[in-house]
Parts: sequence; C-alpha cells; structure tokens
Amino acid sequence: MAQAAGRSRRGKKQEASADRDALLQAYRMMVLIRRFEERAGQLYGMGLIGGFCHLYIGQEAVVVGMKMAIEDGDEVITSYRDHGHMLASGMDPRGVMAELTGRRDGYSHGKGGSMHMFSKERNFFGGHGIVGAQVSLGTGLAFSNWYRGNDRVSLTYFGEGASNQGQTFESFNLAALMKLPVVYIIENNRYGMGTSIDRASASKDLSKNGAPWGIPGMQVDGMDVLAVRDAGMHAVAHCRAGNGPYLLEMKTYRYRGHSMSDPARYRTREEVQDMREHHDSIQQARQKLEGMGVDEAMLKSIEDEVRAQVQQAAEFAQQSPEPEASELYTDVLLEG
Repeated sequence: MAQAAGRSRRGKKQEASADRDALLQAYRMMVLIRRFEERAGQLYGMGLIGGFCHLYIGQEAVVVGMKMAIEDGDEVITSYRDHGHMLASGMDPRGVMAELTGRRDGYSHGKGGSMHMFSKERNFFGGHGIVGAQVSLGTGLAFSNWYRGNDRVSLTYFGEGASNQGQTFESFNLAALMKLPVVYIIENNRYGMGTSIDRASASKDLSKNGAPWGIPGMQVDGMDVLAVRDAGMHAVAHCRAGNGPYLLEMKTYRYRGHSMSDPARYRTREEVQDMREHHDSIQQARQKLEGMGVDEAMLKSIEDEVRAQVQQAAEFAQQSPEPEASELYTDVLLEG
C-alpha cells in the first residue's frame, strides 16, 4: 500500500514537472512572438518594412497552444497575420525578419514580404493575402493527406472576418463529405478590419458554423495557452482518428490595429486596456509559472534571451543584401 502511494506521489510530481516544462516553453515562445512583432513594428516605422504589415500582438496563445497539440509532419496554413504562426512553427526569426525587410536571405528571398512566405521544412504553407483563400488550400492539404492514407492533420487558420466567406462554407462541405483531417481554427479577435463581429455576423457562436455539415465545434479561451492546447489536442485526435474535420473558435484579441496603417479608432482605449490588464496571455502564463515555483530570475533570463534573439534577427535582416534583379524572373514559372 505504501509503495503504491509512493508511486502515485512520484507520478504526480513527474506530471507537475512536465506541465511546468511545457508551460515554460510556451511562455518563451509567446514572449518571442510578442517581442518580434514589437520590433517589426519599429522597423516598419523606420521605413525598413514596406507594404502591408499585420501584427499578431495579443493573439500569441492561439498558435503556441495549437503547436503544442500537433506532431511533426502536421501542416499549418494561415492568413496574412502570419508572423506568429511562422515562429511557432519553428521558422528562424532571422529569415522571417529578413523577408519582412525584403532581403535576399528571407524565406521567400525578399519577394514575398509580410504576407507571403513559406517553409517546406517546417510544413508551413504560407500566409495568404486574399481573405479566406487559405481555407480552401488548407482543405486541399487535408485532401492530400487523405489521398495518401497517412495520419497527418492540417491546421487551417482564419479570422472571424473570413468565417462568412463563400469558400469557407464550400470547404466545410467537402471536408465533411470526405471526412478530411482538417482542424479549422477561427481566430476571433472581434474585429474584421474595423468592423465588430457583432455587426458583421448573424451567427453569435462561430464554433457552430459547421453544424449544417455535421462538423463538431468548440469555443475556446484563446488568451489561455493551456486551454488552447487542451482543445487542440481533442480536435487533432478527432481528425487523426478518421472522424473528419473539427472547428475551433478561439476567442482572442489583437492589441494593435488591423495593420500598421490602422489607428483603430473604432474601439475605446478602455476596451484595449481591460484586455491587456485582465486577459493577457503572457501575464496569465507568467502567473501560473510563479504558482508552480518558477522564480523571477528564470523568467527574466527568458526575457533577456528573447530580446537578444530578436535583436540578432533585426541586425541580420538589415545586413542581408537585397535580391538581385534577376530574381524577378524566378519562382514565376514551373517547367512541365
């Protein structure tokens, strides 16, 4: 009896230690994404990033929690607010920042910019500038996995603004009809560009948008990285078992405007401040880690390491040369 109790205590300690280590890794990645995005915003203001730039600040828990739920070989595809997805997928911050600044060492050799970079090695199939376009493509990735007979799962992210696009519902139909292994993830940050979801959608629970096709769904606190992980594990297991698609609505929030050119005057400062003070994903994770016995020194060391990593990425990007003019003629035609 005493031996059994001892094993039980050891098991609980090991489980607590595993949870602590997993949350520490998640915390570090969320801090990396936020500091990276803050630096990207600075470089944009300096004129070093051109075109559009959509920052992910505030939504970090969604991609980090979902990353914790998948395996190597599973695929990720998303919209134009994509830097966080790239970093969570394991892409090198230096290559991402170099692409943002249009440099030769970027993931798309300086030709894709903020919205169009990819990594075959990391199974990241891009950010996509056309609203909702990636939903069809992510469904296509799932079809490819179904056709090959493997057990890979496609994570297909889109915003609440794309949730009522026609191709989204067409994708739902095909995925449900063929039982494709795709997790649809709605990152509901409340505002499609400048329009509140309350004014744009008759559906008030987006997790039920797949119901006409029999797609199960779940609403998730997208500001809680562990809640995202747990929901993600459930959805991924559902798909991997051959049960067809699953829909997750992540209730999240972006602190910045829709893009760098958006002053976000359609919402109050009090609303943003309330989210920062009471719902911030990084602060929630920090408080949980402190409750698990992680001391201030360790958390500070993580912050310092991340800041140094982001600084290196920014320096690497600025030192990388611009693409040769001949690059205009590459990656535009595939010879049959």
